[in-house]
Amino acid sequence: MHEASGQDFSRKFCGLGQPPAPARLGTRFDETGAFLPEPGNTVVSHVVPGSDTERAMVRVRDRLRALDPGGHFAWTPVSSYHMTIFQGVIEGRRLPGYWPAELPLDTPIAETTDHLAARLQGFPPIEPFRVRLDEITPHGLTVSGATPADEAIIRGFRDELAGRFGYRHPDHDTYVLHLTLSYTVRWLPRGSHELYLPALRELTRSFQAEVPVIELGPADFCAFADMNHFEPVLRLT
Repeated sequence: MHEASGQDFSRKFCGLGQPPAPARLGTRFDETGAFLPEPGNTVVSHVVPGSDTERAMVRVRDRLRALDPGGHFAWTPVSSYHMTIFQGVIEGRRLPGYWPAELPLDTPIAETTDHLAARLQGFPPIEPFRVRLDEITPHGLTVSGATPADEAIIRGFRDELAGRFGYRHPDHDTYVLHLTLSYTVRWLPRGSHELYLPALRELTRSFQAEVPVIELGPADFCAFADMNHFEPVLRLT
């Protein structure tokens, strides 16, 4: 959403040209913003607890919440803040191309997690990489490698994981790295871009000045029951 227009914003956050209800309502969260059971697994790097990054993200969250007194978003807990490196399987997406090719689509999540953990044993060492903020959106942070070399390491990491997981999502090569703060529960009112866009630009500038490199922990293969907590199963870096 780089320097998004009002129309871009309205399409993504006000539902312009979209279905009446946002995606994942009723499966990932309910109308109150409470997260629902949605088990799965993933590879993530958690934000370092107590870091400048975590504190800056909390300030961004508080500012975004203040922009939305109507409660249009479901907010993730601070302890869950992470960057997704590779999407694992999830209960609501049992589809070819999103599931290990050698496993039936009705394989229980826990069994699938055990299978993937075994395939990830002996994962080759990955060079350290750094990540920087590209932009703040109502849903959180979009990020990329701090340098072209960092970006290449991350993309190579994802390629290696695709081989271990046994699938490659259609957006594998264009996947936008991000750290989620919220999900849309109800579309924002039309015209909200006039309030949000200046605030988002200022939040982006201030975060980039304060946190030139986002402080992330090791990459872990994690299991989760919902979006509140991502439990490490196997350390990869």
